[in-house]
Amino acid sequence: MKLEYVPLLKLQRELYDIPRGIARFREYLATMIDPETRDMKLPLAPMNPMGKEHVPALLDQYLAFDTDGLAAQAVQDAEAQLQAVAGEFKVAFVMADDAQGGWTNRYASEYYLRFSNKPYHMRGWITGILWTSETPNARSAHTEVLTAVFRTAHIQQHGFASTLREMLAQDGYAMAQANCPEPLLASDELEYTREVIASHLNSQDYPTVFACLFGDHAASLLGYNPLGLSDRAGLALALHDAKK
Repeated sequence: MKLEYVPLLKLQRELYDIPRGIARFREYLATMIDPETRDMKLPLAPMNPMGKEHVPALLDQYLAFDTDGLAAQAVQDAEAQLQAVAGEFKVAFVMADDAQGGWTNRYASEYYLRFSNKPYHMRGWITGILWTSETPNARSAHTEVLTAVFRTAHIQQHGFASTLREMLAQDGYAMAQANCPEPLLASDELEYTREVIASHLNSQDYPTVFACLFGDHAASLLGYNPLGLSDRAGLALALHDAKK
């Protein structure tokens, strides 16, 4: 794959210099949408344009340890590993406000970004997400952007995942290639998870797949039936199996 890192963190930070209100929202839309085509120009949809003071404060921290520069190097290294994979993409970080943004459910947003990101993919964008609920950390940002890149590489080679089995294979590969340290489960919990989700591997039912991937807490938040699984149990199993 041919990859180009596009630094967008400073641009996002500058949007928050505009007082919170309609003027900031309009500038956000003008920045994100091409005025001629009315299509997406920059992948800023996960951003909360009405974010409060905690968002620019976190962006300042990420900018202070040169997250864009570190990500650019990581993307360059990944490109060297993925020369045999077809495709050309731009890569960027976007901050999502899951801490105080009323429209951002972390689990639902993650599902979309992991498994329903075709609109970004078809427009040639790969987005790494920085969450406002997390303390800024250079290593986690590094693994986040690499996971997004390797996820796209898997899609390029195998197509978009539609069943639980395909989703586990896709994100297990992506997380393992990016050396993600978590999610982790004890060995007995891993085997229990494997037994629970075994009958659902060919499912395309969103509530069922969601519960298998993210566990009971996430499922309950969205009103789905729990299956007796720990937080992110399916993803932990996918990472474990991919590393093996």
